[in-house]
Amino acid sequence: MQKSFRAALATCCAVAAATLAHAQTDPTTEDFEKFRAVMEDANPAELWEVKGEQLWKTRRGPKNASLEQCDLGLGPGVVKGAYVQLPRYFADVGTVMDAERRIVHCMVTLQGFSFEEIAKRPFSSGNYTPDPVSIVTFVAAQSRDMKIAVPQSHPKERATWELGKAIFHYRAGPWDFSCATCHGEDGKRIRTQNLPNFTKHDQAPRSFIGWPGYRMTGGVMHSLQWRMNDCFRQQRFPEPGYASDTITALLTYMGVNSNGFVYKGPGIKR
Repeated sequence: MQKSFRAALATCCAVAAATLAHAQTDPTTEDFEKFRAVMEDANPAELWEVKGEQLWKTRRGPKNASLEQCDLGLGPGVVKGAYVQLPRYFADVGTVMDAERRIVHCMVTLQGFSFEEIAKRPFSSGNYTPDPVSIVTFVAAQSRDMKIAVPQSHPKERATWELGKAIFHYRAGPWDFSCATCHGEDGKRIRTQNLPNFTKHDQAPRSFIGWPGYRMTGGVMHSLQWRMNDCFRQQRFPEPGYASDTITALLTYMGVNSNGFVYKGPGIKR
């Protein structure tokens, strides 16, 4: 069965490659990009930005504290420019953290929330948006139009990038998939979605610059934590734990590969 699926996948990839030359003139892609451009002018993500700012500044939790002393890498309370420099190494925990993971850490340590409770339902669905998603949307918005500069100066940051690269290319599961199966070659496509090659510097930013993103088909805001988790689900892999080392490593790999490009999020997704 696995061999037949691989054959089917090869056929799909061949068809995708054959249509690559027409990708720029594909009517469906062009129409959607026009629609996206219109929607960006009134992106509903702004609603989550406002909510996130309120959550950042409001005293909450068992410790009745705000997040205004949360250090996202540029000093306590500094949010401007922080998102484009994450993931990064934090000396207080001795490890690398991405934006959402660090925010959750601050909610636990500064406000007294339970990580276990947060992790029970960490992703947006229906009318439900977890607080960390709103907060990370607010934080991300404070880096809009800034250049991505995910650091690699600390040995653990470099080791995390290497781990992320290994995870990205690791093939396993019932379909023998990896992240690179969809995002490691030019010319691949799923339905009307052209798939960027994240291993190339000019395409890598598409994994980073538009997140967090408002998903039009669901009417909800999603963060990169959700996007990575959902990719594992689609590969039929066991889904990683929320705010895990695995997700941080992948986000480090993709973030560093995007360095030097201008961050345009929070964005809007299909």
